Amino acid sequence: MEFELTKEQVQIQKAVRDFVKGEFKKEEINDLIERHAYPERLWKKAAELGFIGIHFPEKYSGQGTGVMENILVAEELARGDSTVGTCLLIADFATEMILHFGTEEQKAKWLPKVAEGECLSCGAFTEADHGSDITTVETTAVRDGDEWVINGTKIFITNSGPLAGFYNVLCKTNPDASPPHRGLSIILVEADNPGVSYQDVGKKMGITLSYTAEVVFKDVRVPAGNLIGEENRGFYQLLEFFDESRILVAAQALGTAQGGLDRALAYVKQREQFGKKIAQFQATQHKLADMATKVEAARLLTYKAAWNFDQGRIDPKLTSMAKMYAARTAVEVCDEAIQLLGGYGYMAEYEVERFYRDAKITEIYEGTKEIQKNTIASALLGKLK
Repeated sequence: MEFELTKEQVQIQKAVRDFVKGEFKKEEINDLIERHAYPERLWKKAAELGFIGIHFPEKYSGQGTGVMENILVAEELARGDSTVGTCLLIADFATEMILHFGTEEQKAKWLPKVAEGECLSCGAFTEADHGSDITTVETTAVRDGDEWVINGTKIFITNSGPLAGFYNVLCKTNPDASPPHRGLSIILVEADNPGVSYQDVGKKMGITLSYTAEVVFKDVRVPAGNLIGEENRGFYQLLEFFDESRILVAAQALGTAQGGLDRALAYVKQREQFGKKIAQFQATQHKLADMATKVEAARLLTYKAAWNFDQGRIDPKLTSMAKMYAARTAVEVCDEAIQLLGGYGYMAEYEVERFYRDAKITEIYEGTKEIQKNTIASALLGKLK
């Protein structure tokens, strides 16, 4: 059993750290936050350096790595800045639906565009009246000759906006299926297709620079060949996708937690109270010890989940554990970081309050912490009579 990163993984990790150190300028990030503007320059630069879609095959402009390398990139980006980093690490969100289930034509057309920073990708799964329940959706796709006609509304869709290239839409294709989830399919819809519109959801508590919108599909026609994978197997494809995407969110949470800890450490080493550095107080040291232990435990779970996935094993219990624990760690560690900074921790200039706000989303999207507990408990208990 090895607990060391490979030489290639260490090089990737260092490359991202160098990128963050050289390109994540505080003045630029503050300006972006003030204007609520997407970090387009940094997104393009990250794509140029190969950090977007690093786990795509080389023929699709990736580097042919695995999930482990992808989450190492995500961790370092979020550690460098939780707000900007999140935008970059989710720039290729839901492309795995195409990567694992799409046709060669779909892969060749869309994966390079995402990896090269030409467009953002979107997973259009959530609906207002269903939330965590993806077994039933109202969005329909009706076959009309060689086309699908799609109608419905999706909510809280990440990356939907002016830079979106396409949506992977969860649709009801067999309304008579019983149970309903056996009649769901995933269909690719180009963002500029007639009948597709979006409306920004408004101001958010955290991850304020990422696009999040309500997306409406009104009599949208797409070729029959835009079906991703098998008809009426969309629910099962989505479950497999979530097993991978939960690891990415765990890495986002892990990086956010580490970033909060980094800033707290730097502060307590230089801040003086009662005639000495506050790092010298035992109460401070105990807080830091607890924070560091939680971060390391989250890292081990997240890395194990990624490694396991790369071995070809899909383990929903493990990925749910990693996501749930890393997300809780991010919230708790960033909360303690604010406490250690005191009044300064409450000020935007010191960043930890923003890390704290950004951390919370990791307990919500890609399945709430309650949904993760359901998955873990189900695996432990099996089918109950």
